[in-house]
Amino acid sequence: MSANASAPASGNSPARVLFASLVGTTIEFFDFYIYATAAVLVFPVLFFPGGDDATAVLQSLATFAIAFFARPFGSALFGHFGDRVGRKVTLVAALLTMGLSTVAIGLLPTYAQIGVAAPLLLALCRFGQGLGLGGEWGGAVLLATENAPPGKRAWYGMFPQLGAPLGFLLSGTSFLVLTELVTDEQFFAWGWRIPFLISAVLVLMGLYVRLKIEETPVFKHALDSQERVKVPMARVFTHHTRALVLGTVIAIATFVLFYLTTVFALTWGTTALGYSRETFLVIQLVAVLFFAATIPFSAVFADRHGRRRTLIWVSAAIAVFGLLFQPLFGGGSLLGVMVFLALGLGLMGMTYGPLGTVLSEHFPTTVRYTGASLTFNLAGIFGASLAPYIATWLATRYGLQAVGYYLSAAALLTLGALLLSRETKDRDYGE
Repeated sequence: MSANASAPASGNSPARVLFASLVGTTIEFFDFYIYATAAVLVFPVLFFPGGDDATAVLQSLATFAIAFFARPFGSALFGHFGDRVGRKVTLVAALLTMGLSTVAIGLLPTYAQIGVAAPLLLALCRFGQGLGLGGEWGGAVLLATENAPPGKRAWYGMFPQLGAPLGFLLSGTSFLVLTELVTDEQFFAWGWRIPFLISAVLVLMGLYVRLKIEETPVFKHALDSQERVKVPMARVFTHHTRALVLGTVIAIATFVLFYLTTVFALTWGTTALGYSRETFLVIQLVAVLFFAATIPFSAVFADRHGRRRTLIWVSAAIAVFGLLFQPLFGGGSLLGVMVFLALGLGLMGMTYGPLGTVLSEHFPTTVRYTGASLTFNLAGIFGASLAPYIATWLATRYGLQAVGYYLSAAALLTLGALLLSRETKDRDYGE
């Protein structure tokens, strides 16, 4: 089936497909971001006490990194079943894994209650979050793109990407509301648990929507043709090594940019720069609107002009943006911080919008779930897992300009991979 041929018939309506792909990633990223926020605001106090503040924050951020190392295992596990059994059932299992892990965090006893077992259990739950997200993202992207009509793959593929800003808005708003409604003593005693527990309601909603959809027509065609691969992970490593490596590097700048403008910025802004938790969360929530707004724009551009061209220009812009880290973020002006976050997250939307589509287009149907998930999550290890930690270390020792150089270097690395890659806009998606 060529890129311009009619898509196979499907019982899924476009609205149902797009909502199912969006709602799942929104829930997944809500779960992921409430952990990121708590890792900065809560866990250093309740799970890593006994040392200085900086050490506690670094220990907490280390548990934040665990999920990124878990995600490739999620890619292998859920990708295997997604490529052999089907996209639908695998997406349900991934959502349950992530959701149950998140709810469990909200029920954990603290260090004061059970000692060193508390951070160990926190790390275990964090691993579960990463395992689930490792299988969720790729399946959501395929649910959308494998149901897309000709010439609309990037547009359909951007709907699961919208789950990232929506999840961030929900998580940031929940912590902001709690900050306004409860005292600091109440917040640290029990209030921080509420967003994690509310996740159970969201997961039930996501499961209901996911169970109503049908398998994608592209995967049905692969089943009918008996094209399934026995071990998709092995096939990706042996037959699609170039796509795996280039796809991973192509996604690195996206991860570095996002976690520097969210987790690191929140950490540094509320400590070294002296902004209140409430003020900085509000600024971030406003800036995330730029993230959400640029995702559809970049998808339209990628469908019209190509994925490679879109990402090349955006990666070059991110490299330049890195040079503005110190003058904007560290310039001492609240307006400067707002402009910094709006520009950074706006560029994030531009690179994130077509990313899921381009990574999935690098792989054939038989290993697409595994391949797309693996490239995305390996990029998470190299680009995001230690980004807040590295940035905090760089800023502490060399200043914010060093963090900017770190971002620029990541963007140039991605730019090099894009120059070595081929355009995937017209690739046969039914093979």
